[in-house]
Amino acid sequence: MRHQRKTVKLQRSQSHRDALLANQVVSLIEHQRITTTLAKAKAVRPVAEKLVTLGKKQTLHARRTALAQLAHNEKAVKRLFEQIAPRAASRNGGYTRIIKLGQRRSDAAPMALIEWVDSAESAESAPAVQAEAPKAE
Repeated sequence: MRHQRKTVKLQRSQSHRDALLANQVVSLIEHQRITTTLAKAKAVRPVAEKLVTLGKKQTLHARRTALAQLAHNEKAVKRLFEQIAPRAASRNGGYTRIIKLGQRRSDAAPMALIEWVDSAESAESAPAVQAEAPKAE
């Protein structure tokens, strides 16, 4: 029986899946949000959240572990430890959000947007202030 077996294989071999998830997390760190299929977004979420938990530790061992998981992308690890992890210091998990976008036109695959929870709050509050200014005129 498959009880408690949560690995989503995504129709790929282990090495291909590891590379895919590492690349998706690097893109998420770099761009703050990515659009991908729903299955991939659900597979990326635990990897990204575990890396943020590593980033909150701020130790050399945590940095090297993150570097190994992110395919030795030093720029992404630096950004994770210096920008993303400090923003999430007060949270005990739930660092990412998945928003369903509907189906892709070409093959009707369910699409989703995955983003950091903390960066979206700051991005949403800034346009709201600007939107109020034209109403006053």
